[in-house]
Amino acid sequence: MDAALGMLSYVGWVLLAIMILVFVHELGHFLFAKLFGMRVDRFSIGFPPKVVGKKVGDTEYVIGLTPLGGYVKIAGMIDESMDESFTASEPQPWEFRSKPVWQRSLVIVAGVVFNMILAGVIYVSLKAAYGEVTLPAVGSVRIEDGSIAYGMGLRTGDRVVEVNGRPAERTGGLSRLEETLLVDRLEVSVLRGADTLSLSGPADLFTQLSRSEGRFGVAYDPPVVGDTGEDTPARAAGLRRGDWILALDGDTVSFWSDISDRIGTGDGSPVLVRIFRPDTTVAIAGAGPVAPPGPGSTMEVTVTPRDNGGRYQLGVLPYYEIREFSVLSAVPAGLRETWTQTRVIATSLKRVFTGQENFRENVGGPIAIAKITKEAADQGAAFFWQIVAMLSITLAIINILPIPALDGGHLVFLIYEGIARREPSVKVRMALQQVGMFLLLGFMAFVILNDILKL
Repeated sequence: MDAALGMLSYVGWVLLAIMILVFVHELGHFLFAKLFGMRVDRFSIGFPPKVVGKKVGDTEYVIGLTPLGGYVKIAGMIDESMDESFTASEPQPWEFRSKPVWQRSLVIVAGVVFNMILAGVIYVSLKAAYGEVTLPAVGSVRIEDGSIAYGMGLRTGDRVVEVNGRPAERTGGLSRLEETLLVDRLEVSVLRGADTLSLSGPADLFTQLSRSEGRFGVAYDPPVVGDTGEDTPARAAGLRRGDWILALDGDTVSFWSDISDRIGTGDGSPVLVRIFRPDTTVAIAGAGPVAPPGPGSTMEVTVTPRDNGGRYQLGVLPYYEIREFSVLSAVPAGLRETWTQTRVIATSLKRVFTGQENFRENVGGPIAIAKITKEAADQGAAFFWQIVAMLSITLAIINILPIPALDGGHLVFLIYEGIARREPSVKVRMALQQVGMFLLLGFMAFVILNDILKL
């Protein structure tokens, strides 16, 4: 029973995501077709067989049993239905084929545009609703053994100076993977003791990230106080936000986890805490590879840990930065995020299809989408909508590719017509549509089998 409920949960979330994406995409085609006076015979979410349908005016609105896509059937257009019966008669004013090339082109690209708009709206909404919560990329990094970062040569205690030739404070160090994925080869400069080292990422970085489920293996864990709780030993001793904890009873502290490990497993005896207090906490955000930032002062305070269920605590929380956005300021921030994610997705697709990355390991079908969507939904609404936004961008990019049966294929026919001043023959278009459908069906079969083999 539990397994069945779990499967239903996977199916439910992926169906919700797909239906949102398909509805928005087809809505773009539908609205622009209506705008230019084209008759829309059917608006379908899902492919046949039909589950339910209702005709309103000239259009039948349908929900199909196969929930892996959808379509808008426009009168006078050769599409995935392969219906060419209308070509035996003269073009009618309400038909797709009777309209100017520019109008038909806008109808074709409208689905892609609407998917990009959806992604932009989601990212803007997420910025406005949740803001940005980040851990400052300062101080030494902690490297997971056996990780991608470890394989590059990064080691715990290194301080990241540059990423892809840009200062670490401007790129977020290695805390935002987006900054590392937009180049052919990741280049990182680190400070190790007195030496500066140049390290290169693997040529198949996307593939290795896929294998590690997105874990790069770098963690910023600066020993900086973010807050002290009410009525806690730390507040009573005078610790405050922005203090760098340098040592506990003379033992050097490099990471926040050193504090929790040292205090939590102690016996509750008073601890001599050496701290560095910057003149302003703003310095933390721009500290770059140097820790602690200056100017400031060093001092020592004695703190007596408090027992909390058998584990001792000072009453301090790690430092993080919160950036809140108004509705207006969320717009440029959300659009920047949309542009960044579009570049990352386009780059990843280019690397996969040019053979730089392992094709099989980087291509996912409905099962992979279901897994990712379910995991995101389990983490909360913000994560689910981030996945929907990324899928929407991916759908837009794939649909605009110049492949027959996709929007990009239709657009190629229209560009040819605009240049040659005549349409490609019906025979040629039908043949290419059939080839395109064959390729798409073959690709879909491959990705589904690939998903099963991965499981």
